[in-house]
Amino acid sequence: MTKTNVFPKIEDKTEREEGTVFAPNFDAHGLLPVIVTSAKTGEVLMFAFMNAQALALSIETGEAHYWSRSRKSLWRKGETSGNTQRIVEMRTDCDQDVIWLKVEMTGAEACCHTGRRSCFYRAIPTGDAPGAALSLVWVDAERHFDPDAVYGHGAAAKGTLKSS
Repeated sequence: MTKTNVFPKIEDKTEREEGTVFAPNFDAHGLLPVIVTSAKTGEVLMFAFMNAQALALSIETGEAHYWSRSRKSLWRKGETSGNTQRIVEMRTDCDQDVIWLKVEMTGAEACCHTGRRSCFYRAIPTGDAPGAALSLVWVDAERHFDPDAVYGHGAAAKGTLKSS
């Protein structure tokens, strides 16, 4: 079992921002936000959180692990769907409170639980006042797998499933 208390804490701002010691700055809930992009295309695939255990496992195994705030549990990306994420590069920001993963996807190369390649499949129009009339615009919304068949939840809209 990977030890999760292996990460040092650095209080000195200069040392944290300019030093070479990885000392992740977890939030009050013990979490770090994680931005995940495709190593191949640069496309943003998803946003998630890691706790110390998920971060340690990700570093140790080279596969992305996350912390589910809703389920309050650790999960390895793709353990149910087969769409795993192999970490090509892991970066931290200047004050070490955000992680950026560049990953290679496996399986159907779909990251989103709705069956889509990316979790960011709807655009928000700009230039008008926000309100109830603001409609999201579907972009890159083609499904790469059927979420009902994989997860047993068919609540997501049908009709954009990629045909093989």
